[in-house]
Amino acid sequence: MSVYGYKGYGSAGASTRKRSTKGFTAQSGSPREDIDDNNYTLRQRGRLLYMGAPVATSAIKTHRTNTVGTGLRLNPRPDMQVLGLTQEQATEWVHRVKREFNMWASRKDACDATGLNDFYELQQLMLVSWLASGDVFALVQQKEPTVMRPYSLRLRALEADLVATPTNMGITSAMAKNPVTGNRIFDGVEVDDDGAVVAYHIRNTYPYESTTLKTEYKRIEARGKDTEMPNILHLMSTERPDQYRGVSFIAPVIISLLQMNRYTESELAAALVNSYLTAYVQTSTAEGENPLSEAAPEGDVDSRDPSDYEMGPGQVNFLQPGENIVTVDPKHPVSGFAAFCEAVCTQMGAALEIPSEILLKKFTASYSASRGALLEAWKSFRMYRTWFVNDFCRPVYELWLSEAVARGRISAPGFFTDPLIHEAWLGAQWIGPSQGQLDPNKEISAEILACQHGFSTREDSALRINGSDFSANVEQLARENEQLETITPMGGNEDGESEDPEGAQDTVHGDEE
Repeated sequence: MSVYGYKGYGSAGASTRKRSTKGFTAQSGSPREDIDDNNYTLRQRGRLLYMGAPVATSAIKTHRTNTVGTGLRLNPRPDMQVLGLTQEQATEWVHRVKREFNMWASRKDACDATGLNDFYELQQLMLVSWLASGDVFALVQQKEPTVMRPYSLRLRALEADLVATPTNMGITSAMAKNPVTGNRIFDGVEVDDDGAVVAYHIRNTYPYESTTLKTEYKRIEARGKDTEMPNILHLMSTERPDQYRGVSFIAPVIISLLQMNRYTESELAAALVNSYLTAYVQTSTAEGENPLSEAAPEGDVDSRDPSDYEMGPGQVNFLQPGENIVTVDPKHPVSGFAAFCEAVCTQMGAALEIPSEILLKKFTASYSASRGALLEAWKSFRMYRTWFVNDFCRPVYELWLSEAVARGRISAPGFFTDPLIHEAWLGAQWIGPSQGQLDPNKEISAEILACQHGFSTREDSALRINGSDFSANVEQLARENEQLETITPMGGNEDGESEDPEGAQDTVHGDEE
């Protein structure tokens, strides 16, 4: 190495002379080599940990519950200035769209191609699959509409394994190529010379699935040639340029999760063994002369195999003459088990952007510390919600509204002719679960002050406090107040004034002379 290699980072993180870095050999390739070629293994391990490691399950389900919860709800927000709408016209249009969309979204057989989930349950399924597997797909399908199901739009969720490179087009990502189009294929994603995604290759069977079906591949173009609308939705988050497939959410902590899960299982097994009461009988008499060696009653199990010694609650074992039991005291469970696991969870939570208090659902610190952890976690939840809306909710809403306008069920002049007007009609807000309050009195008071001094709006405060729509709250309160005005107070007349009983008067008692 030249003398220049020992300057700057050559004497720090890139040093090859320091004892601490001599064995630290790092090699990184292209996104295809680093990600695509290892993604199958990452997906399988990520799913297995989600199914069998409690902390991994908590990480993914915590994101699901806080990011989408029971489902993100549509709140249309058309741009009234661009569209030239009055407040009354916009309000009427919003109510109409909400009713129509809910008619489609709340029916399982109206929105899901399999008929198993409504649109809000599909959101939960898509997010969990995205986090566990790294990415997930939604195939846009059409079904003949009926009188009670007037929309043809259907969505079919596709797991990450079903998008793969056809075996006749290459073995690895670096070699895969579509012989018809000449485009390269990266783990089932076909891209053109400019790097733009043009198609996806979908297989009809899972890898290594036990089935009699012959594996076949179907090429689905990313967008329709005439409508330019998506034919398939791809949910993923990228971490490198030129990356076309996602990585499991728990990929950075797979090793830590696996080791901690093994450690937990060994501690649990040790504690279970220590709880057993096992007795050993040592005798020098022959088996036939020992009164304890009589045959067990019919139906009972008599484990008298000379090489079979068992441990269990109330277990009794017989030793042969000359045999003895030697045990090792393992000192289990160790006293620092809980503290060690919490320390590891803190590190894993930092990598996943979920504080350990949220990850373990354990709030034992002060109000300020717990609130700080909650606020930090919600930065991540809001970011993932934004990604999810952009990749799934908004495209689905655009597909549905396009069909609603085309069928004449929704009026939106200029929707198909002017891109600016098109975007103005598509304005929408997706309302989901709020972060909740640790101390409602303090936090609501803070929101009131923020609104009074112009640091926030009532609409934003309503979303933060309970995830509600401020405009809908105002309308509902107006209706409730009208109902309250028609109610005559108990003991009052029609004007709401209290009536004194006959002859009853307020009396001031003074001192009698």
